[in-house]
Amino acid sequence: MNLIGWGDDMIRFSMLSDKGMRSNNEDSIGMYQKEESYCFILADGLGGHGKGEVASQLAVQAVTEDFVSENSDMDFLDRSFLDAQEAVMDGQNNDRRASDMKTTLVVLHIGETFCRWGHIGDSRLYYFLNSRLVKRTLDHSVPQMLVQIGEIKEKQIRKHPDRNRLLRVLGAETDELNYQLSEVVEKEGRQAFLICSDGFWELIEERKMEKTLKASTGPEEWLSLMKNIVLKNGRNTDMDNYSAIAVWTY
Repeated sequence: MNLIGWGDDMIRFSMLSDKGMRSNNEDSIGMYQKEESYCFILADGLGGHGKGEVASQLAVQAVTEDFVSENSDMDFLDRSFLDAQEAVMDGQNNDRRASDMKTTLVVLHIGETFCRWGHIGDSRLYYFLNSRLVKRTLDHSVPQMLVQIGEIKEKQIRKHPDRNRLLRVLGAETDELNYQLSEVVEKEGRQAFLICSDGFWELIEERKMEKTLKASTGPEEWLSLMKNIVLKNGRNTDMDNYSAIAVWTY
């Protein structure tokens, strides 16, 4: 499924979500615009009895409701992750079959003069400035931890046998929710953001993200070019759900 959106003169975006070779899609994506502010959301659910999709939908819905009903200030991201955690935990309590459902979450908040994002799990946000990759979120996973302590190299994450072992997610019992927020980034130049689930980023390397970004005239073309690479690299495999949101600021 492809969802193409345009935004206005200052923001353009494109979104997609597909079940891959799986029987159902446990990824959820969303966006909302309120005056000069935008909110982009992606969640990748996991859990038995097909409840992963419920967890991801609950998280996206909670963030969207916060964005719509609250002031879109610097505290929005903190509130949204806490409320998404509460929504998933309530979902577990209300349905015994959903007691083990969990989800990753990435939220990008673009205000009138700033950009900021947060994440938990191994869904990622990549930030590009003038078509060059500046930074990406660090996964809350076993392979990412092994990279940080020097046991494996960054490029080994994609093929690591423990790549699906997550250390932090929404829906886990915890005294303190350990999501991560970025610093505030001022709007400047030609900024681009890619938000994606592991089913997407595992099948495309960062240099290909940059190359296709430089060759694109807009986020819809960029996402289409990247999708072609993901499908090519995933051919003849048991492709996971894959979802992505491409956002450009002007």
